[in-house]
Amino acid sequence: MYRRRRRRKSPVEWADLAVIDLSMASTPEGRAELAPKVRDAMRTYGFMYVVNHGLTQAQNDRIFDIADVPFSQVPEDEKKKFTHDIKATGLYKWYKLRQYWHIDNGVRDQIEHYNMHREIVNQDHPKALQPFLPEIRAFAEYNHYNILYPILRLLARGMELPEETFVDMHGFDHKGEGWIRFMKYYPRTKEDEDKTKNVWLKGHMDFGTVTILWSQPVSALQIMSPDGKWRWVKHMDNALVINAGEAMEFLSGGFYKGTIHRVRQPPADQQGYPRLGVFYFALTDDDVVLKPLTESPVLQRDGIQRRWEDDSQAPTMEQWRRGRTSAYGTTQLKKKDDVVEEEFINGVVVKHWN
Repeated sequence: MYRRRRRRKSPVEWADLAVIDLSMASTPEGRAELAPKVRDAMRTYGFMYVVNHGLTQAQNDRIFDIADVPFSQVPEDEKKKFTHDIKATGLYKWYKLRQYWHIDNGVRDQIEHYNMHREIVNQDHPKALQPFLPEIRAFAEYNHYNILYPILRLLARGMELPEETFVDMHGFDHKGEGWIRFMKYYPRTKEDEDKTKNVWLKGHMDFGTVTILWSQPVSALQIMSPDGKWRWVKHMDNALVINAGEAMEFLSGGFYKGTIHRVRQPPADQQGYPRLGVFYFALTDDDVVLKPLTESPVLQRDGIQRRWEDDSQAPTMEQWRRGRTSAYGTTQLKKKDDVVEEEFINGVVVKHWN
């Protein structure tokens, strides 16, 4: 059983994120009250906590125990059989083993993750994971229908659009991606920490619409606050950490922010432990064109921010996903200044923050 490490007190500066009670989203009155809170959270930090999502702490603990199985109970030779050519296909599938991504100064990552398309059951998986597939499938459906959809409805209301606007772009059984990811960070040597200035994963934006992270106690996630300062994301028992990605920023014409975040070495009292993560990454259907929803009264009043010259240049979700997945951690980045590095994907500048 994976034992979750309790976060101990450490002198770090926490981000002040909104806390959204998702149980209120079950009624029109509750959604009306929550919508401006979600709107403001996603326009400032681009991150928020979600509580009262419907799963218990025991269910939360159960999924973390399952999440450790692909790392602790699958032999290395079997792991290699379940790897995939990420760069060639632009698709996350099965394992991304350690040392695939270049972090900085010749240091490669110590991050292992196992990716499953949200369908889960009609796919091959390592033998040790197969008994848990029905539970993982149920978990994927819960994330999609009971967490993602209510959030998408609130985001639509924040733009004064019909509630189902974003929901209709995110079909569970439609052609497209969206996956459960189990992710494990392993401690690094002091030499690697020094070479990367303690950064485990550079500052970046997720490329989908909404990311659902199940909060876990080893602190490592930081977000860039509106004042340009990195602040830590604090653990809350049985809470979710929600953030918007680039695709949501594109669709919302810049109204919602794809927020910059990174992963770095934990505070001193938590160093030396592996860090296990559970994620649900949401993307629109593959054929959705990522252009601003100009019918939004909010955009008509406040203006539109585009990442390209005109909407005819906007990529589909599939094009953007493949480009971002293929390039991440493998391409030569152009150094803009002491902090920002850039690459071009489908005509759009993608930045990384060191």
